[in-house]
Amino acid sequence: MAEHTEDVTATAAADGARIPTVIADDVHIVYRVNGGGGGKGSATAALSRIIRRDRGESRGVRKVHAVRGVSFTAYRGEAIGLIGTNGSGKSTLLRAIAGLLPTEKGKVYTDGQPSLLGVNAALMGDLTGERNVILGGLAMGMSREEIRERYQDIVDFSGINEKGDFITLPMRTYSSGMGARLRFAIAAAKNHDVLMIDEALATGDRKFQIRSEQRIRELRKEAGTVFLVSHSNKSIRDTCDRVLWLEKGELLMDGPTNEVLRAYEKETGR
Repeated sequence: MAEHTEDVTATAAADGARIPTVIADDVHIVYRVNGGGGGKGSATAALSRIIRRDRGESRGVRKVHAVRGVSFTAYRGEAIGLIGTNGSGKSTLLRAIAGLLPTEKGKVYTDGQPSLLGVNAALMGDLTGERNVILGGLAMGMSREEIRERYQDIVDFSGINEKGDFITLPMRTYSSGMGARLRFAIAAAKNHDVLMIDEALATGDRKFQIRSEQRIRELRKEAGTVFLVSHSNKSIRDTCDRVLWLEKGELLMDGPTNEVLRAYEKETGR
C-alpha cells in the first residue's frame, strides 16, 4: 500500500531541491482471479489445470501480473501522462498509488493524500447533482463553507446547466459525459497533493477539455502533482511535461512528453 514520505519531503525542501511526491520502488501488482474454464472433464479445464500446475498456482485461482517492477519518482509541480495500449497496467498503477491496491512486491511512497478521479468515481445516482456536489466536496475534505463558496464555480465549470437546470435533477438522469464532467469539476475545485485522472477528459466536448487542461496547469502551479491516463495523445501533449509508457505491466520509457510520444507513435502507429 502507499506509504507517506514526510521526512524525505522536509529534507528536500530544506535543501532547495525538487520535492518528491510519489516514489514507486520496484512495484509489482498481481491480481488473483477465481475460476477455472469449462467443466471438470473438458479439454479446456484440463489445459487450465496443467497451466496452473506449471505456474505453481492454486486450483481455481489464476494470477494476473498486471504491473511488473515499475520504478519512478514524481515531483511536485509535474504533470505526468501515462500511455500504453489497453491492459498495459496504467489504471492498476494509479490504484496502487492511491492506496487502493496492495503491492505484491516493492513499495509506493507518497507525500500527502493522493486522490484518484475516474469516469466511474462513485457519486449517488438517486441524488441530485446539487447534493452530489456537497457530498463529493465533503468526501474530499472540504468544509461546508468551502463548498458553498465554490459551488457555483463547480456547476459552471462542469457545463451541465448550459442546456437546462440539470443540477437539480438526479444524476441517474445524466448522460455519461455529463456525469463525468461533474465528477471532474468537483475534484478540480480542490487543490490536491497528488491528483490522478483516469480517462476523465475523454468525455465532453472540446470546450470542456480546454477548461480541464487549463485547470490541470493551475493545479501544477499550486504545487500539486497530476497524473493523467488518456488515449488522446493531444490531451497528453497539451497537458503533460513528462510521460510514462507502460506495456504489459512494464515501464518501457520515462521522459519528456514529445520524446516518449514520438517513440510510442512510431511503435504503435497511434
